[in-house]
This record gives sequence, C-alpha cells and structure tokens, in this order.
Amino acid sequence: MKLKYIFALAACMATLAACTREGTMPTEGVPHGEGLAVKLLHSHYEGNPSSKGTYGETGETGAFDRVEIMVADEEGNRTGDIKYMYDKSSSTVHVEGLVPGSYQLLTLGIKGDWQKDSVTIYSIASTSQTWLAFPEDLDRPLEAEYFYSKTPFKVSVQDGKATADMPSSISLQRMTGRADFRFRYRNPYVETAVQSATVTMRAPKFMTELSGDGQFSGESLGNDIILGTQERQEFLFPPAVRQETLYGEAEVVCRTYRGGNSRNVYSFTLEPVRENRISTVEVDASNPEDGTGTMFITAAAYEKGRYKAILQDDEHYSIYTDHTQRNFNTSRPLQISVTDSGKLSVRFYSPRALEDVLVRARFGATGGEYVDIAYFDRIPAFADFIETLPCTEKGMTYRSETGRIVEIPALETTDLAGIEFRTESGDPYWEKLQKIVHGWNIRFSLYGGNPDEPDGGPSGNWMGIRPVHCREAVALFLNFTYMIDMPEHEKILRENEDILYGNGGKDDKVTAETVLSQMRQERTLNVGLVYTGNGVLGLGGGNVFGAYQGGWLEHYSSAYACSVMFHELGHVMGYSHSSSFTYGPWAEQLMNNFYVTHISEMPVDSPDYLDSRNNTHLYK
Repeated sequence: MKLKYIFALAACMATLAACTREGTMPTEGVPHGEGLAVKLLHSHYEGNPSSKGTYGETGETGAFDRVEIMVADEEGNRTGDIKYMYDKSSSTVHVEGLVPGSYQLLTLGIKGDWQKDSVTIYSIASTSQTWLAFPEDLDRPLEAEYFYSKTPFKVSVQDGKATADMPSSISLQRMTGRADFRFRYRNPYVETAVQSATVTMRAPKFMTELSGDGQFSGESLGNDIILGTQERQEFLFPPAVRQETLYGEAEVVCRTYRGGNSRNVYSFTLEPVRENRISTVEVDASNPEDGTGTMFITAAAYEKGRYKAILQDDEHYSIYTDHTQRNFNTSRPLQISVTDSGKLSVRFYSPRALEDVLVRARFGATGGEYVDIAYFDRIPAFADFIETLPCTEKGMTYRSETGRIVEIPALETTDLAGIEFRTESGDPYWEKLQKIVHGWNIRFSLYGGNPDEPDGGPSGNWMGIRPVHCREAVALFLNFTYMIDMPEHEKILRENEDILYGNGGKDDKVTAETVLSQMRQERTLNVGLVYTGNGVLGLGGGNVFGAYQGGWLEHYSSAYACSVMFHELGHVMGYSHSSSFTYGPWAEQLMNNFYVTHISEMPVDSPDYLDSRNNTHLYK
C-alpha cells in the first residue's frame, strides 16, 4: 500500500547513533529537516517457503550490514545533493533533500562480510554505470549476500506540504544465487566416518558487474573452485554467465573401522546459478562399505546418537540404587549385551574413557566364528550406549576373526539368543582393566538416607549417597581390585607377614597367603555414604561398606583417608578391632601407604578424571 509522508524527520535522524550516513547536506529543495523514511525488506529464495508457509513471498526484515543508496531522476542520472541514513536496528532508510519531481530510489543491500569477497562498490552518476563489481578471478564462494531494488516515486507539494507517493516498505531482490550440495549415504556409519567431502566446480564462469539499473554483465575467468562440504553445504555465487549449466566432481574420503580409507569420486551437473534461486546437487555417495553391518562408532556417530551416561548427577536415586539397573563387577566394568528388543547395549563403569575398542560377537548365524559387530573410536566414561543392531533390520556382511566375509540375513531378536562377546583394544587403560582378575560386585545403597535433602536426610550413621560419591566408589574399587593382584602388593604382604594377626590378637598369626585369598575372594558390597554427625567415618562388615564424603574425595592421595577405607575393608573380610586389619598395621601402615604411593600405577591414577572436589552436588 502506498502512503503519503510528511517530511519531518531530522530530529529523529540526529539521534540514531547506530546508523550509517552517506551524501551531503542539501543546498536546496524541501525545507531543511524534512525527509522520507522507508523500511527495507528482502525476498525469500524463489520456491522456498516463508515463515508463513507461502511461496515466493516477500517481507522478511532486512537488517542489512551495509546499504548504499542512489536517487536518480527519470533519465537515470543522479540527482543533486541528497542526504540519507540507514538505521540497521529498524532496517529503515531516511532520505532528505528532495525537491518536487519524479525519481528512482536505487538500493543496494549487503548481508554478511562483503570485505572477504573483495568486491568494489563505485560512486556512480548514472544508472547505466557499474555500481558493484565482483573480482574477475573469482575462485571461491561469496561470504555475503547482495540485494537490489529500484523503486520509482514522485515528490509533490500540496497546501505548502511536501509529500511522496513512496510505499511504506520496499523489498530488495537477492542478486546472488545459492548452490547446495547434498550427499546421500546408504549406511549411517559410512556417513559419520567421512574424513573429507570435497566438491570441485570445473571452470565455472559468473557475471561480475552489477549496474545501477540492476543489470548484470562481465565475466569471471573461469577458475576451478574447490569447496569443502563437511561443515558447510550451501554456497553463494553471482549468477552464472549465460545461465550455463555447471559441472564438476565430488570426492568423498571415508575411514574404515579397520584403519584404512576409501576414496570415491562422483561426477555431477549443477543447474545454472541464478539470482534469488537455489540450485541443488544431490550426490549418491555409494561406498564399498555400504553393505557392512559392523557398527563403526566414530566420535561423530557418538555425538549424533546423543547417547546417555550412567551415574550422572541428575540420575535419580531410584535408578542408581536399584541393583537390577546399576551394579557391576570390577573385573568386568565394560558390560556388553543385547536387549530384548535387539539393541546392542554397551555400559561402562569407569571414570576414564576407553579408546580403540573392537567388539566381536558369536551367535548362531555366524557359523561358530566371532564376527566384528561394532568398533568404537572411543567409549566415554560411564557410557550407556544403546543402538539397534543393523542385522535385525536387513541382511548384512561381517568380517570374521579369521578374515572371512560372513553374510548374515536379517535376523529376529530370538536369533541372537546365547550371543557371546569378545572385546579387543590397544588402549593401555584396557590392558590395566584386563589385569583385574578377582573382581568384586559393587552396588549402591541409601541405608535410609535421602539424597534429595540438603543434609542427606541422615538415618542413624548413614546419609543419602549421591552419584558424585558413586562414581568415586567405582574408581576406588577398580583400583583396589587391581591392587590385590599387583606383584608389588603381594611382595609387601609377604615381607610383613610377621605383623599380620587376626581377631585373637598379636598371637593369632595370619599368613600372607590367607590375606591374599580373602582379598581375592569375590564379594558383593552395598556401598553407602556415612554420616559424620555421630563421629563415625566408616562402616563395614559382610556386604556393607561405607565411608565419609572426604574419604571418597581423598583416597588418591591421603593415607589417612585410605586407612579409613581399608579399616572397613578389614571388617568386610571378617576382622574385628582386635586384628591388624582395622586399627592395626595392615590398614594403617601397609595398605593405605601402598595405595597412595602406587596410585600412578592404578587404573584410575588421578582425581582429575572425575574432578569431584569441584562438583556442586557434594554436601556442604
């Protein structure tokens, strides 16, 4: 709709600090301080829906980064002294200095960093002259979008007032086009294993000059343009010369889980790049690995899957204290299974991540051999990975441990009954975990405490254990059960056998062999958090184990904290306060000091993995 404007905007213009100014003060025309205001919008790409769901609609707010204005007469010549200002916050152009007559308002808008495009913007005296020029040796996509409009209007004076038949808003047309490259992958694990996806446009020629009246001319040299499409798939260009079809090749390099690379090249044609249009190339990125059923879990695949983690601070106590949902044996911290719905479940009770993990499986359809069922670049600490096995969706091929290619048809979940797993990794951390031979079963218990309460809801000598303490319990017991099979540990017990005594006092001698047997006996512990308000630091015996909050935080470096831990472990092993295993040298001299001084050799060798001291969920 066209509106009539009273030219009275100077006061407003003088206060717009976030504006750009061009031109000079008028020397004649309408009285000083009068002008017109026009809101600048821009169109959507042709064929693309706007926010209202219609096609080709205009009306999106401009918010241009740079605006150039030229006011020309009917013959296309620049008028005299004109002053204009662009207010980016409202995307409005204010113009002053017009006398009655017929005009053309020419507007050039830019969105983006035009300086990276090496464009030249000229001051022109006629609409036939070049206003905007792209570099002739264009060899890369544009970083900015360029818009243009030409709007005729008239200024007249009626009853002593100057008015203009200018619309309240004008829509600038996008003068650049967009080339989109889409890659269709047939295997999701191929897609997330892409190392590079490169497009080469062969000798494309683009028009390089835009005149004041909106006409393109000029021609680029036709340099090859190479585009990396992993992070970005949409590229801006000037219109193609003579609307020529563009040609080129797409190259995709993918990793394979076995450590090699596959390289594939695909030819493509691209419909001409035109103003305000999107030209799309869809590359059918077929790959030799498409039929492979091995789940190749790269870092990108793991991030894309948004897989959960166990024992996190927001996990409810009804979950982490439920022994059917959270429990592990320290000799088997990596738990691999198939769910009832046919999904691969990988759960990791570990404060540290594990790198380079190959999971093999054997079941009925594999012909008695283990096949490569999944490979993980990295299994994060406390991972809780659950994903559908490809073999339950369609027939796939797998590599066996002997190198044979095994074809497995689409399976029902019942076909996976009795599945067995075998894990391999070159990570030194995995080597340490494999040395935990005599595992203990670890569970978590509230013992009546309430972790939702600020003070842990004390119940007797217990308070509600929280995930931050549970994670430290995982670290402690991985280290403890690793320690009991260390040759150095066995040696220190044998060398100090004379100070080991049982519940009968110092005359009740206990051999190193007996102690090792008791420590290496598989046990199940319900681990809790001790309330120190009653002066108690630890509780233990049978399948009960608990320690105060400081003990869970300081077991890496504090011999005192470790003496508390081993005191309670002495009770778990059946020893009383009359033995050397609680208030005696086993707990307070041998074990606590050995643990601290050998922490660098343990699987969880640093508190930095968990950084529990800085956890906001600790009790104050």
